[in-house]
Amino acid sequence: MAASIISQIDTFYDPEKDIYSNIFSQYEHIIIQSLITSFGLDFLVRDQHGGDVDTIHNVRQIDNDKQMHYKNKRNEEAYNNRGEYNSKTYHSHPNYINTNAKYSKQRKEGTLIDGYTGEKLDPKISHDLDHIVSAKEIHEDRGRVLSGLKGEDLANDPETNLTPTNYHTNRSKGQKSMDEYLEKRGDEYTEEQQERMREKDRVARKAYNEKINRAYYTSPAFFKDTAKAAGKVSIAMGLRQALGLVFSEMWFAVRDEIKQGKEDGKALFNSIASGVKKGLENAKLKYKELWHKFIEGAVGGVLASLTTTLCNIFFTTAKNVVRIIRQSWASLVEATKILLFNPDFLPFGERFRAAAKIIATGASVVAGTMVGDLIAKTGVGAIPVVGNIVQTFCGTLVTGILSCSLLYLLDRNSAVNKIVQVLNSIPTVDDDIVVYYRTQARLLEEYCAKLMDINLATFQKEAQSYNEAVSILENASNEQELNSVLRTIIKQLEISSPIGSYKDMNSFMTDPNSKLKFC
Repeated sequence: MAASIISQIDTFYDPEKDIYSNIFSQYEHIIIQSLITSFGLDFLVRDQHGGDVDTIHNVRQIDNDKQMHYKNKRNEEAYNNRGEYNSKTYHSHPNYINTNAKYSKQRKEGTLIDGYTGEKLDPKISHDLDHIVSAKEIHEDRGRVLSGLKGEDLANDPETNLTPTNYHTNRSKGQKSMDEYLEKRGDEYTEEQQERMREKDRVARKAYNEKINRAYYTSPAFFKDTAKAAGKVSIAMGLRQALGLVFSEMWFAVRDEIKQGKEDGKALFNSIASGVKKGLENAKLKYKELWHKFIEGAVGGVLASLTTTLCNIFFTTAKNVVRIIRQSWASLVEATKILLFNPDFLPFGERFRAAAKIIATGASVVAGTMVGDLIAKTGVGAIPVVGNIVQTFCGTLVTGILSCSLLYLLDRNSAVNKIVQVLNSIPTVDDDIVVYYRTQARLLEEYCAKLMDINLATFQKEAQSYNEAVSILENASNEQELNSVLRTIIKQLEISSPIGSYKDMNSFMTDPNSKLKFC
């Protein structure tokens, strides 16, 4: 290695050029592990359009979105077994009958106001009692069935969904929603009346949705499905992260064995088999790291699953959005572990740099996923077999290049290095711990010296001398130099030579009366 460095210097070695030419080799381990985990092993986690848990928002999209389906067969069966809509059942509900009787009395007294138009109803003409959100719409609502609430009770809420109106409005509106009705027959009403009708509908729907949301999202069924989904993703993500480490170790071992095999003339398949075996052995030695990777992946999986479920309460997440959420949480969990627990005992600034590298790598995977998604939407993505290969290749390529560039920037950029230096100068709790243990070590050293009646200063001086001697011996390049250095050290430290006054070992061995002395 020393000869190689001298050779490079002699041939006008350019350090900047060397840095750029070796940029990939510096970060190869991080990038390869990230690519294997994110693209090679992502099949372990089966992302679904709309997440893994049924939500009211999502089940309402089933009739309009071909990709959407029930996640729990029990919920699908409940909807299929809801029964046919029966108008008589809804219009014979006690709330409907009692409310209609109350409004009939008010109409006869001349005080009943049309809930839609705001006009006073004629006491001599019979009125109608309308379901603002139609009874049929409520009966057929997948969200309502998911909540487990009875359609008859929801449709006949006298406070929010029943309103008196005239015969014409009720019969012409029928089962249509207010927007559909006004779009078709809005010219029959003034602007003020139309706004009043829309507001009536908005208030009724808000109250209706609040009831079914509260019933479903606080139900044991929803919590059970959420926990089950989080558990599945947790285990899959944990396995993905751990296997990513195992396969990356195998990859590097196989690569090294193939290189070595070329020099030794070993067959390719023998090199591969040997590399796989060595990679597995390396992974076994890193069992603690494997466990930590599994835990990180599991925690990230739980958080990703919960986040996805929460998002799908309000909007539908596509499969790649779910994947992006997973990758983001995986990176954030690992970065948080470094920031909070500092397992490698890094200075404050270096801790932030290490966390930034993990987030940068995760962001690169997200970018690669988005590129792959864009390609999938083009004509290339529609080509059988080839489309999937091109999509994966381009996503992997973008991830690799972006990861490499960001890691280089975080390590080499002068502004980043200055920030890291400033952060390193900030005292942290870790620094206090280090100072504490150094103090304890010094006190223990002093106590032991006193106990053994040793002069501590002399002992430390001698220990330093021996450390320097060992360092010099380690740097000796050949036996002749080692012999010369050893003699010099023996003389400096005033150590008695085991061969006594003999010049060298040869002369010692030729004398039959010679004896080794070690004290």
